[in-house]
Order: sequence, then C-alpha cells, then structure tokens
Amino acid sequence: MSDTSLFKKIVIKVGSNVLTKADGLPNVERISHLVDQLAKLKKDGKEVVLVSSGAVASGRSLIKISEKQNTVAARQLLASIGQIKLINLYLQLFEQHEMLCSQVLVTKEDFRDRMHYLNIKNCLEILLQHQVIPVINENDVVSVTELMFTDNDELAGLIASMLNADALIILSNVDGIYNGDPRLPSSKVITEIKGTEGGIGNFITTSKSGHGRGGMVTKLSMAQKVAKLGIPVMIANGNREHIITDLLYKTVVHTRFAAEKIRSGKKKWIAHSEGAATGIVQLNAGAKEALLSGKASSLLPVGIIDIHADFKKGDIIKLIDEQEHLIGLGVAEYGAEKARACIGEQKQRPLVHYNYFHPLI
Repeated sequence: MSDTSLFKKIVIKVGSNVLTKADGLPNVERISHLVDQLAKLKKDGKEVVLVSSGAVASGRSLIKISEKQNTVAARQLLASIGQIKLINLYLQLFEQHEMLCSQVLVTKEDFRDRMHYLNIKNCLEILLQHQVIPVINENDVVSVTELMFTDNDELAGLIASMLNADALIILSNVDGIYNGDPRLPSSKVITEIKGTEGGIGNFITTSKSGHGRGGMVTKLSMAQKVAKLGIPVMIANGNREHIITDLLYKTVVHTRFAAEKIRSGKKKWIAHSEGAATGIVQLNAGAKEALLSGKASSLLPVGIIDIHADFKKGDIIKLIDEQEHLIGLGVAEYGAEKARACIGEQKQRPLVHYNYFHPLI
C-alpha cells in the first residue's frame, strides 16, 4: 500500500481543459467519470473537496453571444447561466451515489483578511463534517479582472492550505511537468520536485492549456508554494481513465511536489495573501538576516529603515530589503503611523511577531 492511499482529506482541482471537449462545450461523460472516482474516495472514508472550473463552458452550451461582446461582460453572462447547469449536473451525478454536494462560489475578496478567511474555512469544515462534498468555483459573475484569481489553481492551493489537506491533486490535460516540450518524444515527465528547484521553470511553455485561464507556469508556482507549507501536490492527466483512484491506490505517471515542514494555519493564510497586502516596510540587513535565520525572530522597529505604503493594525504587509526585494509577508501588530514614530528605536514592541511572519525567499 502506498503512502498516498493513507491521505484522508484531499482537495482535487479540475480545469476547464479536462471538463470540456475540443469545441469548448462540457464533456458530460468525463464529468460523470470524475464523480464516480470521487464517490469511491468518499466510500473509502476520505474527505473530498472539488475545485471545479466549467461554468463558462456550461453557459456556452446554452446561449450564443456576439463576438463583439465585451470579454468581461461575456464571461459574466456565460458564468451566470452556466453555473446553474454545472452544479445541477454535479448534484444529479452525486445523487446517483446517494451523496450530497454543495455549491461554494468565492472571490479573491473573500480571503482578504483573517475574519473573511476563517468564515470560508468554517463553512467548508461544517460541510465536510456532514459528509457533503463542496464544489468550489470562482464567482465569475462578480469577479472582474483585478479581483480575479490567476486561475482556479491559485484558488485550489489556497483551499488546500486553509483546510490543512493531506494532498492537493491538480488535473490538467498533460501527464505532469516535463523536462522539455511535452509534444516532443524526447521529453519526459519530471516525477518528483523538491523545494524550489532552480531551472524547472525554463522547461515550461508559457502558453495556456486549452480553454482555461492559466498554464503550467502558474501550476508550478502554486504547487511549490503549497508543498513548502507542508502539503504534497500532484499534477496529473485528467483525461486518463481512473486517474484519481490510480494516483491514490496504484502507480501512474505524474509530477509530485514533495511536502516540506508543515506550517501553522496562520502562516498558511499569510503565505497566500501577497495580493491582499497593503503596507510595504523596508528593513535593514540585520533585520533581514534575523527574520530569515530560521529562528523565532520578530521584526523590531530598530530593524526598519522606511515605510513605503500605509497600513492598519491587522493588515498583511510586505517586507522588503535594502535593495527593495520582497523577502516575506507579515501581519502588522499596529498601524503605519505608530510604526513611523519608532523607526530605528530599540526596546519597542515588534511590528511583526514571528508567529505572523512568512518568508518568501
């Protein structure tokens, strides 16, 4: 028995390129096969969370719109109509297994602070406690460009971290991350990636995969971040039969990101909050060294050079070094005004406590 079969709580993200046919319309047969596999996991006693794209594709199957239509407006129209069809399809398919699913639509705004973050977390946990399978998607009806996740890979990584999942499975239309162009016979799948191994990004093409918003570059970045927080990530081919159950119970080609030391729930939240950061605080070399030493070191005002952007108590702030390189994220113990008043002073209260600091290098 492999260690993957011991996973109890699993987040599975399925992209548009897996859920749709070549013409961009939903692939009902594949969605049905996906649900069959998730139902087997549930019957084996596992907690399952599904992050599913496909609302826009479902909408496209119901209505024709002019190509002249504004892109954001068209996406909102298709998602608004299609999300109903998509969740109803999941509902009917899970009911065939005598299981319940639920719809959870979120935006980036829902994760902007600790209170909103915990609200989503509590919602998902009560669903899992009652044996309900959450089907999560970004709410494309109200999300506009600046409020959108990069794609559902980013959302899936956030959800896996939030729920302290045992594993995150990302299903794409290729077998994993290759050491070259996947279309070339000489290219092979990289079976395991540890840490932020340099050079892997050079192998990846920047083109997007099929009908989705993101590509393998965002998958690589997200997977490394989640693995660093203590959760193994697997990228595999969702077009293969029985791919999910094979990943857990058998051997199948894929890329696995090895998990590092498990981080606290607070640090998992902070790690995914760069987009929500308000303040920017510049540190001297001594403060940078202390924070990145691996020891429990807080950011004291004596180590601050300047404050580049204002913030309030409780905000996520970016910490930059003397060369203005981002070194980490933290939660402010007090506001920018007070922080400015004690820049460079000793024996002052920490601006960022070590429990609320997450290094990015």
